[in-house]
Amino acid sequence: MSPPPNEDRPIAALLVPDLLSLLDEDAPSVAVETEEMHPRDLADVAEAMPEERVVALLAALPPERAADVLEYLDEELRTAVLEQMTARQAATIVSEMTPDDRADVLDELEEEHADDILQQIPAEERRITEQLLAYEPDSAGGLMTTEFVSVPETVTAEEALRQVRLAARSGRREAMYAIYTTDRLGRLAGVLSLRELLAAPEGALVSDLAWEEVVQVPATADREEVAHMTSEYDLVALPVVDDQNRLLGVITVDDVIDAIQDEATEDVQKMGGMEALEAPYFQTGFWEIARKRGGWLLLLFFAEMLTITVLHGFEEKLQTVIALAAFIPLITSSGGNSGSQSATLITRALAVGDVELADAIRVVLRELGQGALLGSFLGLIGIGAALALGNPVAVGLVIGSTLLCVVIAGTIIGAFLPLIFTRIGVDPAIASSPFVASLVDVSGILLYVNIATLLLRL
Repeated sequence: MSPPPNEDRPIAALLVPDLLSLLDEDAPSVAVETEEMHPRDLADVAEAMPEERVVALLAALPPERAADVLEYLDEELRTAVLEQMTARQAATIVSEMTPDDRADVLDELEEEHADDILQQIPAEERRITEQLLAYEPDSAGGLMTTEFVSVPETVTAEEALRQVRLAARSGRREAMYAIYTTDRLGRLAGVLSLRELLAAPEGALVSDLAWEEVVQVPATADREEVAHMTSEYDLVALPVVDDQNRLLGVITVDDVIDAIQDEATEDVQKMGGMEALEAPYFQTGFWEIARKRGGWLLLLFFAEMLTITVLHGFEEKLQTVIALAAFIPLITSSGGNSGSQSATLITRALAVGDVELADAIRVVLRELGQGALLGSFLGLIGIGAALALGNPVAVGLVIGSTLLCVVIAGTIIGAFLPLIFTRIGVDPAIASSPFVASLVDVSGILLYVNIATLLLRL
């Protein structure tokens, strides 16, 4: 059954009938007829085809071209297509992919089928792929490619350029814009650009040309640190080293962009009060999404039960002055909103390196000032609203004072939670808006009732 036409890619949908006819009548000519198309565009056409015909399309293309198209396919379709192929067919295509992309694709498959494909891959490619699969997918080791150019620091610029040419002609080097120099033990010693190598004086040693202060990350670094380092130093490639500073691989800017997108997606989902999805929305099972949402909803439900418990304990006092009950939503929402703002600001600042754990006191003092200023502003408005509704001045003072205290409490809680989570090694993004709001609701009600008790002598 054919999928419905993709309205976002109308040209791709229009090409599908012609391509299907060509596959039926003259499959070998498909490669020639589509050779001018960008792999991304050909992948769009493939996604508009019946799933079972995508295998035939890839089989009609040269393996290197099929590998390029496979890389751009939707993850769910790519997995389904590779599952339909024999291990040998799949290995022929994935062997042509860059090592990091090949490892990512195999990591998406069922372990048994991935192992069968690995056994059909040439020995050297298999060794490199297994090395990359050993790292966590979200680590620098999992993001890096082993296709880079490095030369011994003792060679001349002419010899280095000769090696660069050989690497370029092999067609199997992804990061050609930076050349890394290594010492005799394979440790990273320096880096220079291709332009610097081309402009080098005749007979110059690369050790005299290379920058020795190389920005690098260990293989165990997470993708958040990778993204931060790349952005901080405006890099197009980031070298990855082991614990002995030996050069293992390079993370290219396209993989950094993917890492940034994945990290942002994960943080947004966590800040929405749920576990992060490990796959795109439509590629995640219905019950899997329910499980990831349900756990947090249950936790937040019990957190809000504390609010009900507190209200029940002070029910008699609240009934003494009925007007106080009407302002409860205003009190709790103001505190929750201020807390969510602080949590968002500090979580993002921690992520990009603007704030560190050592800045905790400065952060708290700054947010205390913000809470006092904003709380005073809302408190004055609250007093005016209470008086406008015909309440006594004393009730207005309770509302204003509580808003001041609740907003201060909200900003402090919202700022402090991400710092605490970071300190104990937990992603600060879980200091999400719902999580902060639940805590501030409880503290807001306690403050409200106690301030009312004090000022109104309940």
